Amino acid sequence: MHPSEPASFWTAVADSLKGKQHDYTTGNLGRAILLLSVPMVLEMAMESLFGLVDVFFVAHLGSNATATVGITESIFTLVFAAALGLGMATTAMVARRVGEKNPEAAAVAAVQSIALGVVISIVVGILGVLEAPQLLRLMGASTEIVQTGSTYTRIMLGGSGTVFMLFLINAIFRGAGDPAIAMRVLLIANAINIVLDPCLILGLGPFPRLGVTGAAVSTTIGRSIGVVLQLWYLFSPRNTVTIRRSQLVLDVDVMKRLVRTGANGMFQYLVATASWLALVRLVARFGADALAGYTIAIRIIVFAILPSWGMSNAAATLVGQNLGAQRPDRAEQAVWRTGFYNMAFLGCVAIVFITFARPIVMQFTSEPAVQSVAADCLRFVSYGYVFYAWGMVMVQAFNGAGDTATPTLINIGCYWLWQIPLAYVLSSTAMGPRGIFLAILISESTLAVVGLLAFRRGGWKNQKV
Repeated sequence: MHPSEPASFWTAVADSLKGKQHDYTTGNLGRAILLLSVPMVLEMAMESLFGLVDVFFVAHLGSNATATVGITESIFTLVFAAALGLGMATTAMVARRVGEKNPEAAAVAAVQSIALGVVISIVVGILGVLEAPQLLRLMGASTEIVQTGSTYTRIMLGGSGTVFMLFLINAIFRGAGDPAIAMRVLLIANAINIVLDPCLILGLGPFPRLGVTGAAVSTTIGRSIGVVLQLWYLFSPRNTVTIRRSQLVLDVDVMKRLVRTGANGMFQYLVATASWLALVRLVARFGADALAGYTIAIRIIVFAILPSWGMSNAAATLVGQNLGAQRPDRAEQAVWRTGFYNMAFLGCVAIVFITFARPIVMQFTSEPAVQSVAADCLRFVSYGYVFYAWGMVMVQAFNGAGDTATPTLINIGCYWLWQIPLAYVLSSTAMGPRGIFLAILISESTLAVVGLLAFRRGGWKNQKV
């Protein structure tokens, strides 16, 4: 399908939003990418909207409150890493089984993934509630930030189970080729969060003024309702993958394979998120204003990049299902096409961010010092968006094939051995925080180039899941 066919294009968009089931191993590849990408882009935009809405309202409380959200979000990236890693393995296994026309086996894999997520989230929740102040201090938070944000951090980490379930169950829907369901769930969850955020943070109407703690309460409530909706859909007989009561048992063999693939995936994301934690620690050396500016810029950047991750997730589903259907050439073609579309999208976003960086960040804070850091960060990182587009698609293509080792090695090299040392050296000069932003640009661009070279070798086509 070509953009010159507007009727077909908009028909496909409408079908994707309605969630019509489709066989992604046959037919027009452009249409398949569009059917998957539209709801996945909206899904990821909805996920990033949680953080963007929180920081928008919290920013009115001052730099300490904003810095609290930034530091907690940095800690929370470890939770995201575990959820994304296991979710990636879940998508790969479900997609492979669906491609093999075996939805019952896909449902078994889904049950094992949810069971693992419950166990991990219980451990994370207990540690988060007990150790929140210590974690904030470890990240370089001042005494004022610890006093302001300990309760916020406790609630966010204590409710981490909602994040695990949202990510894992949506990974099941994506692998099954039903991304519209994931999109609907997050749309409803975000609507609840958007309504509750100003009420609980600012104390509107009959609601108490909870300050930054209100952001944690509203976000956790919104996500919890989203999980309830997910489970309702997952047990519905109308979907590609449906869980029946008889399948609510542990399958040791499937769980072992899921753990093996998921462990590599978790470590892959942990490598990346540990690097981001290190960057936050480096930024914290320059004070609360710098940290608040970095927090605002990263939230804006994530809001733009997560929809792009959604497009990359479409490539992962197509790779998994087509490898399951014994069609590796179609899987490869899907990756190259998705990469081109992603590059065009992020290229347009980069132009907007580079041109209007200051006016954009002014919507989030009125403090000149915070605005300056946020605008610098937004511009520097945006210069590499075209490279990031390809890097994201390559990583997800490997993951969709179940080859989690290759992107893990790439992440270790580009983040731990390149990004962190470079950021430390550059920020220790007269560049200050700008040195950290430049290091992000250089290292992420390097990752994209290395990923492209590794993908062309083709070893991912022989991966077993």
